[in-house]
Amino acid sequence: MSKLLIGWSEADITPVTDKKISLSGQYYARYTREIHSRLKFTAVAFSSGEEHFLTGSMDNVGMQQAFHNLVLDAVVALEPAIRKENIFLNAIHTHSAPAATVVVNPGAVLKLKNDPEVLSAKEYVEFVVPIMAKCLVEAWNNRKPGGIARAFGNARIGHCRRAVYSNGKAEMYGDTTRRDFIGMEAGEDSGVDMLFTYDEAGKKTGMFLNVACPSQVMESTYKVSSDFAGATRELLKTAYGEDFHTIYQISPAGCQSPRDLVRHYTTEPDFWHEDGVVEHAKRLFHTVTTVQPEAINYEPVLKVTDMTVTLPRRRASYTDYVAAKAELARLTAIQPEAEAFEDFCAETHANEKIDGPGPYDSKLHHFVLIKNEQAVITRYENQDAEPNLTFHMNVIRLGDIAIANNPFELYLYYGQIIKARSKAVQTFLIQLSAGASIHAGYLPSPAGEQYGGYGGLIINGQIGSAGGYKLCDDTVEAINKLFED
Repeated sequence: MSKLLIGWSEADITPVTDKKISLSGQYYARYTREIHSRLKFTAVAFSSGEEHFLTGSMDNVGMQQAFHNLVLDAVVALEPAIRKENIFLNAIHTHSAPAATVVVNPGAVLKLKNDPEVLSAKEYVEFVVPIMAKCLVEAWNNRKPGGIARAFGNARIGHCRRAVYSNGKAEMYGDTTRRDFIGMEAGEDSGVDMLFTYDEAGKKTGMFLNVACPSQVMESTYKVSSDFAGATRELLKTAYGEDFHTIYQISPAGCQSPRDLVRHYTTEPDFWHEDGVVEHAKRLFHTVTTVQPEAINYEPVLKVTDMTVTLPRRRASYTDYVAAKAELARLTAIQPEAEAFEDFCAETHANEKIDGPGPYDSKLHHFVLIKNEQAVITRYENQDAEPNLTFHMNVIRLGDIAIANNPFELYLYYGQIIKARSKAVQTFLIQLSAGASIHAGYLPSPAGEQYGGYGGLIINGQIGSAGGYKLCDDTVEAINKLFED
């Protein structure tokens, strides 16, 4: 058995600019010069014998395939010994960072105008790609003999954010005090999967922190922020030293958020503001620092594989198409799209001034309804030309754990299927990783498709439950193959 080599690196990726920064993640533009917390990129390299892989987490909203490939190309240009296919990155899904956008998503609701006073996506990409590539290579060069130990704990972080009503419809952040509220669409997962790394002396050097919740307490604010994932990362340095590194990974959580809609924010912070960042960081810090990891393994099995996954796109039927065209005509006759967008922004900004929890933008606004119908029409018209979505999936066996990534905001439902059927003792699933051939978006459960609402509609993602089940099968098969011996 070969010794395991591990190397860590970390870099600040907060924009260095005098311009305003556009924060990605909402249907409306948010520009700021304020910084709540620094944005970071954290990378790690593992190798054993001929096998190796590198991974890293980026403080931003999502991972576009074109951007991912730019970083990977820059890495291998600096260090040809690294196999490009063995690198995969993920986002923490903060809504308080600039977008790492190379290709404009044709289905995006918001089209930002070029403004010389605002840092452009192109400028940010040119700034951040070299930093991330250098950081990954530094992690590779920092490899030293080390070990790993897995651990498992619990923290109250993520909750289902989709309320269901007696009319058979669901709403994201729906009012749960309504008389017709009949329950939350899905459950939640308080489990926290942890993988610690150690040096030869047994000192902790870093960890994977895998949680079924996006890091987006600050999602509707006007401040750059690494949110509670970044706050947790900094707290852990106070316990283990400045050279301790944390990679935050989002387990499937497309229907989850860091807010409890059932208790109406009455027993804790509302988790729309900075005090919520502090609270969730404290909860995760407590979980990490009180858990008892398994014995350190300095010679774990390391098997690395990658594959192209092909999933059928969620299709719009002809009757969907006809109905959408009729509804779009009705909506635009009431109020044209441009005028509706102005009203949408005005309503949102007025709501922001109210002292209370979000969301401040309504996904039931006239403008959003127009965009929903346009998306159905567009899907019907282009689905035959692009019938599938493809993405590059990395599957790793490291000791008795498995790691597998995907580009979706993947509903909890599918993560539970994969984890239950996996032969690994612990399975680290990572969403919003590496990107896809077309913008992946949400992958809703069958219930999500049935109830509709934001997160369950065609506008919100490319793949439906049929593709979700295939993703489960492909992922489980790849994981279990690594545990056959």
